[in-house]
Amino acid sequence: MFPDLAPLMWCSFGTIAVLLQEILSIYPALSPPTLSASVSNRACSVLALLQSLASHPETRSLLLKAAITEYLYPLLNTTSNTKSFEYLRLTTLGVFGALVKADDSEVVNSLLNSDIIPLCLRIMETGTELSKTVATFIVQKIITDEAGLQYVCATPERFFGIASVLAIMVAEQPLPSTRLLKHIVRCYLRLTDDPRARTALQMNLPEALRDGTFNNLLGDDAVAKRYLQQLLDNLAVPAHGAPPPSPGPAAVAEVTHPGSAPTAAGTPHPVPGPVAGGSRGGSSQAGPSRRRR
Repeated sequence: MFPDLAPLMWCSFGTIAVLLQEILSIYPALSPPTLSASVSNRACSVLALLQSLASHPETRSLLLKAAITEYLYPLLNTTSNTKSFEYLRLTTLGVFGALVKADDSEVVNSLLNSDIIPLCLRIMETGTELSKTVATFIVQKIITDEAGLQYVCATPERFFGIASVLAIMVAEQPLPSTRLLKHIVRCYLRLTDDPRARTALQMNLPEALRDGTFNNLLGDDAVAKRYLQQLLDNLAVPAHGAPPPSPGPAAVAEVTHPGSAPTAAGTPHPVPGPVAGGSRGGSSQAGPSRRRR
C-alpha cells in the first residue's frame, strides 16, 4: 500500500530509535511471563513496521548493519504457550522470514553469525503449526544459500541438530500440514547436495518419507510430490565421502538450543535463555548476542 514506507521510516529522524525503544520496553514482561495481550499487540505492530524494513531492498542491508535484528532474538527465545507470546514469536519470525525471502547472501552470512538457526529449531520442535511453518521456511532459505549449506554441514553436531528436528516433525501426530511438509522435504532435499549429509540421510531418512505415508496428504500438490521424489532419487545415488559420525545427545542439544555467546570484545556473556517458564539459559533481558556456531 505504501511502497516507500520503509525508506521514509529509515530516513525520518528518531523513528527507528522509537521503534527500538518499543521493543526494549517489553523485555521485563518476557521473564517472568507477564506479557499482556495489549502489550503484545503493540509490540507486534512495531514488528510489522520492522518487517517492512526487512522486505525493502533499500533498507534490508541497513537493518542488518545497524544490528536491529539482534534485539529481536529475546522475543523468539521464549517458551510460554499463551496467545500473547505465540503471536509475538510468530510476528518476530515474520521479520526474519522477510529477510531471507530475498535470497540475499549478505543476509544469510549475517544470520549465520547469530542464534537464528537454533532458535528456529526450537520453535520447529515445540511451536504451533504456523510458527513451525515459518521457522522451517527460514531454515530452508538459509541452507538454500551455499554458505548456509556449508555452515550446517561443517560439523556432525550442526547437521544432526537439523536432521533430528526435521525427523521429529515428520513423525508427529497429527501429520504436518501440506505446506509445512513441503518445507521439511525441501530442507532434506537441499541437504542431499552435500555428499556427507547425503550419505547420512541414506541411513537416517524417516521411513514415513519412503513408504507413502504422505501420499494422501500431498494429494494433488504436484510440486511437493516432485520435491519428495527428487529427494528419494538423490538418496538412491551413492554419495562419495564418509558419513559424519553421529554426535552424542549433548552435542545435538548444544546445536538446537542457544548457549553463551562472545561479545565484540571477546568476553563471553549469556545469550538470553528460554524465558516465560523455560528452564534453560538466563534472563531474556541480557542484551543482543552474536555468535557463529
